[in-house]
Amino acid sequence: MSDIIQLLPDSVANQIAAGEVIQRPASVIKELVENAVDAGATVIHVSVIDAGRTSIQVIDNGSGMSETDARLSFERHATSKIRQAADLFSLHTMGFRGEALASIAAVAQVELKTRLATEEVGTHLSISGSRTISQEPCACPVGSNFHVDNLFFNVPARRKFLKSNATELNNIITAFERIALVYPEIEFTLHSNGTEIFNLKKGNLRQRIIDIFGKKLNQDLLPMGVDTTICKIHGFVGTPESAKKKGAHQYLFVNGRYMKHAYFHKAVQNAFERLVPTGEQVPYFIYFDVVPESIDVNIHPTKTEIKFEGEQAIWQILHAAVKEAIGIFNDVPSIDFDTQDKPEIPVFDSSRQINAPKVSYNPQYNPFKSNGGERRTAATDWQQLYQGLDQGHPSQPNELFAPVEDTTQENIIDEKSPVHYQYKGQYIMTAVKSGLMIIDQHRAHVRILYEQYLSQREKQKGNAQKVLFPERIQLTAAEELCLNKALPEMEKIGLELTDLGAGNYVINAIPATLEGVNATTLVKDMIASAMEQENNSTDQLFNSMALSMARNAAIPYGQILGNDEMEHLINNLFTCSNVNYTPDGKKILAIMKQEEMKRLLD
Repeated sequence: MSDIIQLLPDSVANQIAAGEVIQRPASVIKELVENAVDAGATVIHVSVIDAGRTSIQVIDNGSGMSETDARLSFERHATSKIRQAADLFSLHTMGFRGEALASIAAVAQVELKTRLATEEVGTHLSISGSRTISQEPCACPVGSNFHVDNLFFNVPARRKFLKSNATELNNIITAFERIALVYPEIEFTLHSNGTEIFNLKKGNLRQRIIDIFGKKLNQDLLPMGVDTTICKIHGFVGTPESAKKKGAHQYLFVNGRYMKHAYFHKAVQNAFERLVPTGEQVPYFIYFDVVPESIDVNIHPTKTEIKFEGEQAIWQILHAAVKEAIGIFNDVPSIDFDTQDKPEIPVFDSSRQINAPKVSYNPQYNPFKSNGGERRTAATDWQQLYQGLDQGHPSQPNELFAPVEDTTQENIIDEKSPVHYQYKGQYIMTAVKSGLMIIDQHRAHVRILYEQYLSQREKQKGNAQKVLFPERIQLTAAEELCLNKALPEMEKIGLELTDLGAGNYVINAIPATLEGVNATTLVKDMIASAMEQENNSTDQLFNSMALSMARNAAIPYGQILGNDEMEHLINNLFTCSNVNYTPDGKKILAIMKQEEMKRLLD
């Protein structure tokens, strides 16, 4: 029997491995920028065309590579970061696998220009699909210049399933931000199709956060820090007032590496327990410095899943550090420096004699005497006040009111205006044939408004209501990118925004049905909902924004409703296409059957 197992060619093996390391254009930028950081670069420039589909360029002023190193760097498992297996547990660099450049070269056309500071001439290397095209000397500055063209040109299935340019650019911005947040001492720039998105100068950590996410976040950042023998934790957490349902900026880093850690995220959330409403998130930027031997980053090629030694102890330290930051913030008294129109309070003078105030009064004053000095008398004809009260009533002297059954029976039995009961400002209870129906008033109104917005879009009847005082809103680069995609749909329903440049917008009008809603919160929620959509269709985009509008405009929990208002809400609910669930799948109503009530009372 002939042998059927054989070794795959290196080019095929590289393409298979590239599927794990290089998933999209953002993966290429992450790997190249991390290599630039490891090379000691102080200035890193990133430029993309068509969200990385056509071209990706990363230029740095790091140490550069020799001619031999440049050629060898594209071989699989060729790395300068580690030498033996034990080095995996004492990593001080971002990369270490030696797979990134080999994976990129396997699925793209790559050009590299690099030079060492000790060399007069650099090296120009061209590779396409893991095959070296040319290698020759060239004149170039110290550092490295990677130019990656036509990503996935030889893997059409992978290229076909890339998302839209807007989505892929959003992923690039996310990967770029995660690295820039760790190294405020490095200057970063990012350009897309020739347009500058980021120009981050050197500075401290707080300034880097503000440069990326906007100046408004500055007032919401609380510094935190703790230094123990187990770990060192520093960074910033948001104030309880900065909590929001969607779009909170939450970042965890360990030894300069971004990570996802649900256990540590829970520690931060628990510290804000009873300080923020349920379901809302607080922004945080927390950095862990631990001994490299106590963590394992060699779990997944993306290196975002990291295991810690002694996670429970670190959880307690993190929880205590966050609570301390919140406590210090709450203990600082607020000082009001606005003294305009305030009353002047004189300074106390101990040498000055203080006299007791004198109170003057009229000892002859009698409130029961009239102005003429005669005593006011009570009305003598008091019987006249009660004349006519016995008309239409029974003649019995002790029976002032008619029997209850004669006047209220009709209201109890009147089926034309059923009586509804509101429980704790949250649920509406009403009788139905099968028992007792319980309706969540907020969710019911969300369903009603959601379908109204969809109907307005179909009829193209979205009316705009101009705001009296236009509100200014500042967006991050990712939010601005999403807004540009969603703006046409927003305008159809009555939202009007004006671009002021540098991520600043002015809200000039909101939908007429949303009068009284906080316009800034509304736009932020709509953008956050749109950013969560993986599907790029305009219908899905509008549906997510319509749901955000409905949540903002719906009747809040705790609002007291009259019987007519509850009746109107219930009638509108039962005209909807789906009365049982909200657009995001939450239950709106439940029915307690009469048999269940009888069983409870037996």
